[in-house]
This record gives sequence, C-alpha cells and structure tokens, in this order.
Amino acid sequence: MKKIGIIIISILILMLFACSGNTQKFELALITDLGSIDDKSFNQGSWEGLYQYAVENNLTYKYYKPAEQSNDSYLATIDLAVKGGAKIVVTPGFLFEQAVYAAQDRYPKAHFILVDGTPNDGDWSMGAPIEKVNANAVGVKYAEDQAGFLAGFAAVKDGYRRLGFVGGMAVPAVVRFGYGFVYGADYAAVEMGLEPGSIIINYHYTGGFSATPEAQTLSASWFNDGVEVIFACGGAVGNSVMRAAEDTGKKVIGVDVDQSAASPTVITSSMKGLQSSVYNCISALYEGNFPGGQTLILDASNSGIGLPMSTSKFQTFSKEDYDAIYQKLVDGSVSRMINLDANGSPRAVPVTISRIIEIN
Repeated sequence: MKKIGIIIISILILMLFACSGNTQKFELALITDLGSIDDKSFNQGSWEGLYQYAVENNLTYKYYKPAEQSNDSYLATIDLAVKGGAKIVVTPGFLFEQAVYAAQDRYPKAHFILVDGTPNDGDWSMGAPIEKVNANAVGVKYAEDQAGFLAGFAAVKDGYRRLGFVGGMAVPAVVRFGYGFVYGADYAAVEMGLEPGSIIINYHYTGGFSATPEAQTLSASWFNDGVEVIFACGGAVGNSVMRAAEDTGKKVIGVDVDQSAASPTVITSSMKGLQSSVYNCISALYEGNFPGGQTLILDASNSGIGLPMSTSKFQTFSKEDYDAIYQKLVDGSVSRMINLDANGSPRAVPVTISRIIEIN
C-alpha cells in the first residue's frame, strides 16, 4: 500500500510538471519541510546556503515543497527533484531521515545532504532504527546543547533573572537546546555568585512546530507574570512568542538562524550554522571531497553554533564576554559538564541555583 501511495503521488506531481511545459534542469535542489524558504528558520537557513553557492558558481537551482507531511510525499518530491536534473538534494530537518534512507539507494548518482539528521529506516521496534549513510549522502547534526548554553549564559550575564523556554516537539534537538539553555543560565549564575533562587525558569513544550493561539496565550501569561525573556525554540512557535512579547513589551531569544529581523523583541538567537554547513557540503562535492557516508557533528570547535553578536541587543554582555565563554566550549571545559549520554542526549542538568517551573 505504501508503494502504491508513493507511485500515485509521484505520477500526479510529474503530470503537473509535464503539463507546465518546463523542461529546464535544476542542478541544485532543496525540499522544504512544508514550510517556506523565507520562514526565518530552518528552511531559510538551508536555502540561503544552497542559493549562495548556486549564484556564486552560476548553477541552476530550485526548491520544491511536498504536498503533505509524510514519507510518501517526501520521497515523491525527491523523485521530482532528481528527475528534474538535481545532482544535489538538500533536505532540512530530521523528518526527512526515512525518505533519504530510501532515496540514497534509489538514486545512487544523486547526492543528498540531510540537515539535522541521519538517514534511518524509522523502525523503533528493536529499540532504535537502523541507520545507514551511503557514500552519496551525508548527515549534518549540531551541538544544540552548546548553542542553548550560550543563550542562557548571555541572558543571565545581561541581567535577566526570570527566563522562559517554549519548545516545540520534545525531539532530541529541541530537548538539547532547552537543557543547554538551563545549564548556561545556571553556569552564569554560579560564575556571578548570585544567591540561590535568583534565577527562575518556566519550561514548556507545545507538542508541535506551528504558531498557535495557545502558544501566544501561554507566552503572554508568562510575560504578565514576570518572565522577562523567552527562548522560543520550535520553528513557527517562535512567531507566537514574538507576538506575545510585542504585546507585553518583553523580550525573545530566537533559534536556528539570526531572527533579529523577525521582531524588534529578539535580543539574540541561538544559531546553528545552517547556511555555512549546506554551502560547505555542496562545495565539498564539487571540489571532490564530499564527506559521504558520514554524519558530521558541528559544534563550537568548528564554528557550527553560536550567537549573532553583531545584531544582538544586549545591554552589558559584550563581545569579549562572548569570546571568553565560547573558548570554554571550544576547549571542552564546559561541554564535559553538560553531562550528555552516549547518544548526545542530556541527562539531568546540575542546577545549583536556578529553579525550574515545569509547565505541562
């Protein structure tokens, strides 16, 4: 039945493509995760890396949007991209893990860049899915715990004492962002010698990645209750948090890319190097050293994460402060203390001063 579904979706998409009369080939392709390439988040960051390389090297490029959020639809859209001439297909987000797992076998002459994931079969019946990265594919992951750590550390250093974390789905990447944020806030509090109970953190997962009235209402209630800044970590969920911040005169920390242009309330963003990592992987292919068969882990040691200090709106946290704490991440003196398990997921974070309010 699944194969029939893929075939039907593929036929419908190809019929539309054929009817358009468009025979141009596009060498570089990106498949969005239902969002748009101007979402000020994951799709946009990945698209900007592909676009930059294509323009600099006079290559044709195009993005494709799946009809629905399903593996069948993702595969059908990848089929369309490859048959449309794509030599490289960029898929931003862990939701593409199963689709790329299949596509790397189906199209051995195409190359796949899976951002924020590793190709796997999606079968959790034995405790964990089977991962496989062919020579024509590469997975790219990021140290979200380090990126979150920097945001929490900077917020407390800048004078904020009532913090909030609004995450989307409690998937590993979002969880690591959140735990890193809490640990960074606590690390700064200890370093500053603050009294116990000085930092209070509200913490919540919405269960999705969409902007909703519920997320805006929750954020507004936190702000009205005294929360000064919320780390919005859930794609379009951030839009809801920003609207609440605009209505209440409070602040927001963005995620994934520099979201300073999304709202005047954004004081900084906990960033992954989406644009640079996509650009570098494409460049590596054309230079003959594509890192196929690997899952790359990008962290502070290779400039894979960070805060955009040139656009951040801190009052007292300086570039010198940032460089000093960043170096601690680079040399490992902080990352070892975040206490991750073998899979890179956080165990209990040692919070010696901060108090966390779990919001269910």
